[in-house]
Amino acid sequence: MSSVKSIVRFVGAGPGDPDLITVKGRRYVTEADVVVYAGSLVMDKHLEYCKEGAELHNSASMDLDEIMAVMVGAAKAGRNIVRLHTGDSAIYGAIREQCDRLDIAGIEYEVVPGVTAALAAAAVLKKELTVPGVTQSVIITRLEGRTPVPEREKLAALAAHGTTLCIYLSISMMDKLVEELSAGYGPDTPVAVVYRATWPDETIIKGTLEDIAEKVAASGIDRHAIIVVGRAIGDRPDPNAEESKLYDATFTHAHRAAKPTTTKKGSE
Repeated sequence: MSSVKSIVRFVGAGPGDPDLITVKGRRYVTEADVVVYAGSLVMDKHLEYCKEGAELHNSASMDLDEIMAVMVGAAKAGRNIVRLHTGDSAIYGAIREQCDRLDIAGIEYEVVPGVTAALAAAAVLKKELTVPGVTQSVIITRLEGRTPVPEREKLAALAAHGTTLCIYLSISMMDKLVEELSAGYGPDTPVAVVYRATWPDETIIKGTLEDIAEKVAASGIDRHAIIVVGRAIGDRPDPNAEESKLYDATFTHAHRAAKPTTTKKGSE
């Protein structure tokens, strides 16, 4: 089957703040003839950049067949289409099933990355998710709900690594989440819940594995939140934390030679 010119673009809108979309993503939005957007998750401000006469479809009330009918029909008519997803479409974005159908229809597409909620949460917390001496890994996951999780990826198993966990789509099951995480993390492990990161009503709840469920219950937050767990995000410096070698004066890399160390007189 012959391919249609690449005119379908999956664009990550970012976590909330409309200025966090990429320059390329914003350009595609301004050029699009048709925009199919995740209305329950994407800030309306993005739509102000659509050109006059652009055809807008809120996918919050649409199923997959309806979404694909709009995109395939518009593509075959030679129109520019943007599928505007929240965050980054590669993380719980459900684009694979859309891409598969475009492949079957012989329609090419492009994927433009966006800022995912985990990175937005780290930014508003002003924390680094990877800290030398503490953890060098980040796991993005979710608690099992209506969508099953493979046994080897259950939170209890992932918690055994003791690394930074960024947990999506799980805020309504905090008691179960804490129970599973307790298999690998101690009760004093720092936990931060960021509700609607970078939105005007952004809310941050900090605690430990011991008290975070109670704090979340008191807040009434039950959706649109990312949960970050691990020693790297603690407010107090971790005693095991080390400074990065990247800027260490005694460390040589491709762009900088190490400075010689000096020994104080009488120290030998």
